[in-house]
Amino acid sequence: MGKWQRSLYQPVLPLGKDGKRVTGSAEHIALSRKAAGEGMVLVKNENDTLPLAKGTKVALFGKGTIDYVKGGGGSGDVTVAYIRNFYEGMKIKEAEGEVSLFHELPEFYEKNVKEQYAAGAVPGMTREPEVPDELVTKAKAYTDTAIITICRFSGEGWDRKCQINDEGYELFEDEKKQIELSASIFENGDFCLTNGEAAMVEKVKANFKNVIVVMNVGGMVDTSWFKDCKEIPAVLMAWQGGMEGGLAAADVVTGDVNPSGKLVDTYAATLEDYPSTENFHKSVYYVDYNEDIYVGYRYFETIPGAAEKVNYPFGFGLSYTSFETEVLGAEEKDGKIVVKAAVTNTGKRAGKEVVQLYYGAPQGKLGKPAKELGAYRKTRLLQPGETQRVVLSFTVEDMASFDDLGKVAKSAYVLEAGSYVFYVGNNVRDAKKLDFTYDLAEAEVTAQYTSLAAPHKLEKRLLADGTYEALPTDNGPVEEEGLERQDKLTLEGFLPAVKAQERKSFGELMEAAKTNPNLMNVVEGKETLDEFVDKLPTEALIHLLGGQPNTGVANTFGMGNLPEYGIPNIMTADGPAGLRIQPQCGVNTTAWPCATLLACTWDPELIEEIGKAGGEEVKENNIGIWLTPAVNIHRSPLCGRNFEYYSEDPLVAGKSGAAMVRGMQSERIGASVKHFCCNNKETNRKDSDSRVSERALREIYLKAFEIIVKEADPYTIMSSYNLINGVQASENKDLLTGILRGEWDFKGMVTTDWWTHGEHYRETKAGNDIKMANGYEERVQEAFEKGYITRDEIALCAKRILTMILRMD
Repeated sequence: MGKWQRSLYQPVLPLGKDGKRVTGSAEHIALSRKAAGEGMVLVKNENDTLPLAKGTKVALFGKGTIDYVKGGGGSGDVTVAYIRNFYEGMKIKEAEGEVSLFHELPEFYEKNVKEQYAAGAVPGMTREPEVPDELVTKAKAYTDTAIITICRFSGEGWDRKCQINDEGYELFEDEKKQIELSASIFENGDFCLTNGEAAMVEKVKANFKNVIVVMNVGGMVDTSWFKDCKEIPAVLMAWQGGMEGGLAAADVVTGDVNPSGKLVDTYAATLEDYPSTENFHKSVYYVDYNEDIYVGYRYFETIPGAAEKVNYPFGFGLSYTSFETEVLGAEEKDGKIVVKAAVTNTGKRAGKEVVQLYYGAPQGKLGKPAKELGAYRKTRLLQPGETQRVVLSFTVEDMASFDDLGKVAKSAYVLEAGSYVFYVGNNVRDAKKLDFTYDLAEAEVTAQYTSLAAPHKLEKRLLADGTYEALPTDNGPVEEEGLERQDKLTLEGFLPAVKAQERKSFGELMEAAKTNPNLMNVVEGKETLDEFVDKLPTEALIHLLGGQPNTGVANTFGMGNLPEYGIPNIMTADGPAGLRIQPQCGVNTTAWPCATLLACTWDPELIEEIGKAGGEEVKENNIGIWLTPAVNIHRSPLCGRNFEYYSEDPLVAGKSGAAMVRGMQSERIGASVKHFCCNNKETNRKDSDSRVSERALREIYLKAFEIIVKEADPYTIMSSYNLINGVQASENKDLLTGILRGEWDFKGMVTTDWWTHGEHYRETKAGNDIKMANGYEERVQEAFEKGYITRDEIALCAKRILTMILRMD
């Protein structure tokens, strides 16, 4: 195909073999189901309850048996041809002779859920009906084995266990409706069981010997009700597994797939055990990240008294077989820590294991987590008795800590003196300490930077011994002189203007095409991009800095769109769990498992395969930029958007995201890595200030982005809605220019999130190249005329947008 042919002419040209479309194809759907099975985590399996023995009679309880949630809502939703729930999966297994089902129960739930849908409910936002006693009695007479399915839905724009303080914060009607609905269904917040679910669970426990639980959820939930419950011997975290997730869960419980997923979050006994919970809803206008770098397992494995609060540790996951990992050697070589290990399948079923390498840095003056993940590797499918050797490595510099207060060397990454220790295992709690240590006689500075994006109102932060240290505070950043701020209502939901073309003859148009600067000249090497940009009028450059109208099946708008200068309109599309095309377009795509499930595979190669397949669907539908992956940290279970994000750990998030980007961009469509950064709360997400130390920023919240920039070279990064230490993320020059480009050498383009509350020309000055979905050309023009922004600043952003467009097929 010719350069930009899909963007210019929107041809519906399939990418598959023999002229077939790949979008929503059987091959892609099969890959989705495979990935779902790979990422499901078996957290409990006493007495070898699972897999179900062939011919087992089963009673299916819980409306989640029918009310399947394929993924989250908002930008994470996907239009699909069908969705397979757990009952459908188990019916297939029954037809194959693997199990026998008591059908009256799921038929009861089917009728009930259908009625709730008809009344306006959506998957996962339904109420648990009371099961008639006579049905329970009949099911008990049929079998002693029951499977309970619990489902949860979450979405963009609202948090879990929502509460709104009286601070004058005005909710949008949709927000208010969603929060009120959630509160009415989930009396204790959707982290916990509803009263109806709890009653159903007690009834099942009282009547069945073998009770299995399948959790169709997007992320962290309460596990206390089954962790030590003898009446519930087996639990599968099935997550939100995409369009065939119900089939994948049936694959696992029947043993057709041996679970190999591992948790990417720490599961504590109660919601209150997470340090982020205390102040999550303290204010709608700010969040104090007082726990600092002690997020997830870094908190629970380090802080005195926290370890016993853990139900299931980070990295944990069971299998239907057993493994033995032998460390063959460990050394420091050429600035790298290298550990070699042999993994042997010592059980009776084929399976996969994940080898995890952790390090512990000396506490020193800065204080450190007891353990931090340094590297990991998933084995291939090992047959009983088979052994695979693996090598895990990371650089010595990866163990450095950022010193933001100057205890060792201010604004520098430092390796403090002492012994660095290492652990190998299949979860953070069970990892065994190695004899090998890496010893430093004196502290070393591995990288010297300057103070950027520092906090002004964060009063304290947690230390490794459980105490807090005070942080310096002041009145905050002083805003540069400029135009009076826009009314925020003028920044909400406005569409790009359709650019008019003056009436002219066809001959005039052809003549102008010969004389106008044309981007194709840059493609053909006739002039440089700098030379092309120098020829464009300032008005044209400003036009490039804002979102453009939709074409084709796109609904999240475009970039570029200056046909008189040969610049195509490059379309964008959501979302993190599959190409999102509106239902009215009539195009069904593949719904992949949610990001949390993909991370639980601990398999970057599989994630890259999904990225490539998803990229094919994006490209086939004439879209140029896919607004994914989302790599924000699971700071709190309460964040309503965690299903879109990978993990509490930045290494897992970074490696997973980098794999997704590599896969996508192998198809020459652009990834948009989001949300940069600290978008860890949805309540008042456009005006909430994330107050976080420079150390926590760099070691936790920016680290995944840094890994992706350095390992995958994404075409674009999306800045987040929120403020970071008093400055809108989209206007934060310290982050967008100082760290992203200055320290990491990012070569791509930065887009805002859609309809930010930032001022367009200030975003441009900060290095945020394009304002989506709609730009404010008149504001940038006025700022230019009044001297608040220069042509060079405008041209620099325009040039980066054009560079991105030039990378497109």
